[in-house]
Amino acid sequence: MERSAVMSVATRLFAELGYDSTSLQLIADALGTGVQDVRAVGGDKRELYLAVTRHAFEEQRAMLQGALAGCPPEACLHHVADAYLDFQIDHPHIRALWMHRWVMDAVDISGLEDEYIRPLLRLVARNLGDRIPPDMDVHYLLSTMLWCIHGFLGSGVLAPERGLRRADDPTAVRDFRKHMHVLIDRMLD
Repeated sequence: MERSAVMSVATRLFAELGYDSTSLQLIADALGTGVQDVRAVGGDKRELYLAVTRHAFEEQRAMLQGALAGCPPEACLHHVADAYLDFQIDHPHIRALWMHRWVMDAVDISGLEDEYIRPLLRLVARNLGDRIPPDMDVHYLLSTMLWCIHGFLGSGVLAPERGLRRADDPTAVRDFRKHMHVLIDRMLD
């Protein structure tokens, strides 16, 4: 059994069901193998979850480093917000992993936010520091962007007349992106 197969199935199940609701038996069943085979390749449930979380962090870090490297000076925060939005749309499992955590899943595993979220915020903050007004807290600015993006991806936006506009609608994504740019500009005024 290949580690990539175990990681793929574990990622999917942790994202869909959360850490607390996913057992090694469930992962083994999804792979069509025994728990002992999963343990031999991925370790116990905690080790596997930490590996999945670490992999998600590495993917996000690589994306942010690329976005920051190609950041136009006059619109860097727009560029980073766009890259983050696109990444989250393309990698829904990563958002789902954190969404479970934010509703008290895997509470017996402490420190993940400090190990995996804080470094990403610091990476962006270090690269944007001189573009942020001195009276603005860069961490609150970035957190506001994250809340907006995750809120849009998680629940959509009420349509003007009826229903919701969601991230599976390219027009809704385009309009949300435009709104994020305006919001960023207003926050930086």
